[in-house]
Amino acid sequence: MRVAAACNRLLALPGATVREVSSGPAQITVTVALRRRRLACADCSYSSRARYDTRTMDSRWRHLDLGRWRLVIKANLRRIVCPTHGVRTEGVPSARAESGFTRDFEDLVAWLATRMDKSAVRRLVRVAWQTVGATCQRVVADELGPGRLDGLSEVGIDEVSWRKGHRDLTLVTDHRSGKIVWGSEGKDTATCDRFFADLGEQRSAQLTAISTDMGPAFLKSLAKPAHAPRATVCTDPSHVVALATDALGQVRRQVWDQLRAVGPDKAKTFKGARWVLLKRPGRLSEAQAATLRKLRRQGGAAWRAYGLKEALREVFAGDLTPSQTTELLDRWCVKAARSRLEPSVTLAGTIRKHRDGILAAIRLGINNARVEALNNKVRLITRRAYGFHSAQAALALVMLACGPITLRLPHEQTHVRPHSA
Repeated sequence: MRVAAACNRLLALPGATVREVSSGPAQITVTVALRRRRLACADCSYSSRARYDTRTMDSRWRHLDLGRWRLVIKANLRRIVCPTHGVRTEGVPSARAESGFTRDFEDLVAWLATRMDKSAVRRLVRVAWQTVGATCQRVVADELGPGRLDGLSEVGIDEVSWRKGHRDLTLVTDHRSGKIVWGSEGKDTATCDRFFADLGEQRSAQLTAISTDMGPAFLKSLAKPAHAPRATVCTDPSHVVALATDALGQVRRQVWDQLRAVGPDKAKTFKGARWVLLKRPGRLSEAQAATLRKLRRQGGAAWRAYGLKEALREVFAGDLTPSQTTELLDRWCVKAARSRLEPSVTLAGTIRKHRDGILAAIRLGINNARVEALNNKVRLITRRAYGFHSAQAALALVMLACGPITLRLPHEQTHVRPHSA
């Protein structure tokens, strides 16, 4: 009885009392009995005193280890007739539905999964590699409520790759909280439509601003009448500068090919120009600055494309008023359209097409900088996990690390009550 009482104080299982303790060479089994008389459905809030029957087999849950010994909780559960789910085994407060682990154990695994790779978690807590991902999914399903989409006003939509081979996730970030509130596999229009379907028309009408890139898939979804009718679409200026950098790279390759056609010796004079043209002038080394001065003296298409790229970057530097930015952006488009550089001419047309969204992002001060920062964290998580077999497992870990879920270790849980000596 003293051993049972000590285990009862040690485990602190809510709604249960320790009846028996048995030990083996590598495992300790604790048999508990539920104290409550009302049976609760494991899938909903329905409860009743009437039981359907009692299971003949004991239910088992893996609990936190006691040193090198595994600790298993065993209980004899009853079954209840739920009006919604039919005959179901009663739920227990110390474990999630259809799980072979206690809440404390799963919370520990989820917390570890956000801070180390799955192989290390597997070795530390002694579970299968696949069990780590399944545990994360159960914790997210239990902790991530639909209320996370309430009160959204300014959001950012972007995609991030979770695996090679065009495996992407679409993530929606709340600009005010800085948390990812929604995610789904894919990056097409249908994926974005699923977000607005989950959001609903009433909450969609409360959105005031949505930041995104210039991808046609998301913009097509945002253009639908029922999708954020009052929201201003903000096109991230950093994506515009990235397109200007890509245009410069295309011009540089064209010049390089032309010089190689003339002769290898002529092409060597262009050696090292790639990184010089891509870097900002203030970050160049002395050797790179000398190369840039040489390119300036030579002039030509590469230097003109470089000047357009730097001019566009200065437009979005953030030290101009919205009216000044509008005027300089229009001037830049005119200059790029007359540059006779095909990539720059194409970019000028793209900027004109998305002009309203770009200027709205500058006027409202909303861009995808926070979204991109979270995407970098997501990429770190997916690399550290050494791969995923499903998008659901990857998304669960993303929501644990970047979503509106507060993970607490077992000793930090609010249901733990300290015992008096």
